Amino acid sequence: MRAIIHVDMDAFYASVEQRDRPELRGKPIIVGGDARRGVVVAASYEVRKYGVRSALPMARAMKMAPHAIVVKPRFHAYSEASEQVFSIFERYTPLIEPLSLDEAFLDVTASVGLFGSPADIARRIRKEIAAETGLPSSAGIAAVKFVAKIASDVAKPNGQREVRAEETVAFLAALPVGRLWGVGPKTEEGLKRAGLETIGDVARRDVAWMEARFGSAGRHLWDLAQGIDPREVVPDREAKSVGAEDTFDEDMTGLDALSPYIHSQALRVGRRMRRAGVKGRVVQLKVKFADFTLITRRTTLPSPTDDGQTLYRVARELLEKAHEDKPVRLTGVSMQELGGGAEPRQLGLFSEPEAPKRSDKLNAALDRIAERFGSKAVTTADVAGSAEADPERPKKPKRPN
Repeated sequence: MRAIIHVDMDAFYASVEQRDRPELRGKPIIVGGDARRGVVVAASYEVRKYGVRSALPMARAMKMAPHAIVVKPRFHAYSEASEQVFSIFERYTPLIEPLSLDEAFLDVTASVGLFGSPADIARRIRKEIAAETGLPSSAGIAAVKFVAKIASDVAKPNGQREVRAEETVAFLAALPVGRLWGVGPKTEEGLKRAGLETIGDVARRDVAWMEARFGSAGRHLWDLAQGIDPREVVPDREAKSVGAEDTFDEDMTGLDALSPYIHSQALRVGRRMRRAGVKGRVVQLKVKFADFTLITRRTTLPSPTDDGQTLYRVARELLEKAHEDKPVRLTGVSMQELGGGAEPRQLGLFSEPEAPKRSDKLNAALDRIAERFGSKAVTTADVAGSAEADPERPKKPKRPN
């Protein structure tokens, strides 16, 4: 029986802002940008009671909560906090599957002999996160990923919920069908038209009926309703790709404005690959424009790398080729076709051992500094110089008119 923990930081971006700026604690905070076209990046729990949620248009959010304090996002500060959180995860298991900056699955099946029950491990992790980062988190514990993720959501804010294997079907039964993994508004509407309002309704149906009505997706949904989810926790070292992306609170236009974000994303990807002991050959750039059109560009390197600067140079070239003179709302950098850190090569019979590359030694030193002092201790001038990336220059809260 597997033991899986899903840890999710509570209102992560908003919590970081409230931690770093005591005057914002207990206040209704919206992390977002321009009220005319921006979207809510994060909402504190104090403002959520008015219906404000992430991804909501800022104009609508401000109508719902006109008294809210708007804070511009500082993605570098969130990345820094995320790295602290993930370093805590690594104390308990190497099997960590990041879902985003603020959540991850942890397979602790083999860790119980050292650290106690899965629930005890989750409590220890959350206690250390609170003590070392000053941030709240929630956790779900279950035998499968899907149920662990729902359990953490049920436990919010700042709590945890364990669902034992024998409790799984009963735990899911009363939940709406929209909670099933992969069910969006359109699928939810179809399920409800078929009389399936809750996950329990799906579980009680015959699987053949589900397949006849919904095709291959019907079997998948029925399995989930039974608590069947064989998917493993896939750490970076076993993943097919490692990536980082940011959605901007305000559209960005021009190479100069986008480059610091591309650089920051490339450096984050490089650190994650080195931590996982993998390298990659294919660099991919993702760009989403303000009209929501999405393009991807990729190129294959002559040899595998885990160097963030190399990733940035290649991603920047891809950006130059793909650049269109129109506003951009998201960029992302990823490395594909991952493999072990050591590149196989034929050695000469009498050749001297190859000395470590300068970039490898530099990255090793930077990684040690980041582990001890945080990723912002040493960074590049363009990343440190951008207003959003400098956590030492917080903006004053802006109250809407």
